[in-house]
Amino acid sequence: MAEATRRRRDPEARRREIAAAAAELIVEVGADAITHRLVAARAGVPLGSTTRYYDTLDDLRTAAFGVLADEVDARLEGIRRIVEERGASPAVLAGLIADSLDDARTVQADRAVVTAAVHDPRLRELARHLSEQLVAMLEPSYGADRATAAMIFIDGVMWNAQIRDATLDRPFIETVLTRILGMPETDTNPGRIVASSAP
Repeated sequence: MAEATRRRRDPEARRREIAAAAAELIVEVGADAITHRLVAARAGVPLGSTTRYYDTLDDLRTAAFGVLADEVDARLEGIRRIVEERGASPAVLAGLIADSLDDARTVQADRAVVTAAVHDPRLRELARHLSEQLVAMLEPSYGADRATAAMIFIDGVMWNAQIRDATLDRPFIETVLTRILGMPETDTNPGRIVASSAP
C-alpha cells in the first residue's frame, strides 16, 4: 500500500504527524511563530489537513506541547533508570546534565517550553514537570531543600546554554552540585543512595 494511501486511511496517524511537525517547529522557531501553513509544509500534508484536525492554532499548539511532554517523560524514564542503577551522586548527575547539554534538541526543547510557559499559564505545568520529577528523585537521598536547590541550579545550567556560546563543563557542574547536595553515601541497603551528614 502506498504511503499516501495509508495516511489517508489512518486519520489518527495523520493527526500525530501534524502534532509532531508542530512540536518540531515550536522547538525551532517558538510557539508564537508557528502557523497552519508552516506546520502543513513541515508535515508534508495539504494545508486543509491541519485545520481539519486542529480548528485553531491554539489547538495545534496544545497538541504539539503534548508531544513535547511525551518526550520529557521519555527523558525522565531514562534518567530514572540511570539513577536507580548508579545512584544520585553529583558525579552521576553531572554526567546526565552534560549529556543533555550535548543534545542540541533537548536544550532547544527546554527553552521553547519554558519560554512559552512564561506567557501561557496553561503550559506552566508542563514546564514544571521535569523539574518537579527531578526533585522527587533526589529528595529521598538529600531532603527537599537540597533537592530543590540542585534543581534550581540545573535549570540555570540549561538556561546558561541558551545565552552563551559555550556550555558549562562537567567538572564545574559536578563541583557545584557537590557543594549543594553534599557527598552521598551508600547505606546498608545496597544500591540505595542517602545524603551525607555534611552540610
